[in-house]
Amino acid sequence: MPPKKRWRPDHDGADALVDPVLLQDAINAFTTLFVIIDPIGTAPIFLALTAGMAAPARRRVAVRGMLVGSGILTVFALAGDAVLSFVGISMPAFRVAGGILLFLTALDMLFEKRTERREKRAEDTDTDPSVFPLALPLIAGPGAITTIILLMDQHTGDWRGQATVLGVMFSVLMLTFALLLLSGLLERLLRRTGTIVVTRVLGMLLAALAVQFVFDGLAEIGVLPT
Repeated sequence: MPPKKRWRPDHDGADALVDPVLLQDAINAFTTLFVIIDPIGTAPIFLALTAGMAAPARRRVAVRGMLVGSGILTVFALAGDAVLSFVGISMPAFRVAGGILLFLTALDMLFEKRTERREKRAEDTDTDPSVFPLALPLIAGPGAITTIILLMDQHTGDWRGQATVLGVMFSVLMLTFALLLLSGLLERLLRRTGTIVVTRVLGMLLAALAVQFVFDGLAEIGVLPT
């Protein structure tokens, strides 16, 4: 792929403040993480997981789940390459595999299978749901872990790009946390039909992003032209 134009220190003040390429990368990262973590879809499941709990107890579950999920994603964001290298997986292979995984997730969203599985997990747990299934796999599931490793790899050697991805990740997690706390209100506003519509629109976006990951991986090994 042709090298992207990056910010240079000799730009004037306006250019230094807003790098169009970095801004576009941030938008792409936010869209991908928002779709795969799916705060809007997670909120009603959280409501089911905490049914009958008092408001303070529900907040504690949300805080614990968010801390554990954030910790897991941060570890893979910072050490994902090392983990892959240790087990002998190349980044092009991981891009293709990750793209396929995300595409399957998109199909689940389009055909309402993902929501059904999440609801089943909510019914199956009778213990503290903050770690399972809230943190794992609702917040930091395989798709989210795959996505954060791929996004960080796109900025290897670029601390500004990686810092942007981390900032976007934490912003999505904070948005998720806010929607967990407002889950009751969100469910009343969207209702079942609204949640289905939003999920399917996000599924279409995720499918396109997943195909792009596969194309990038194939181009990196020379199967497709750059």
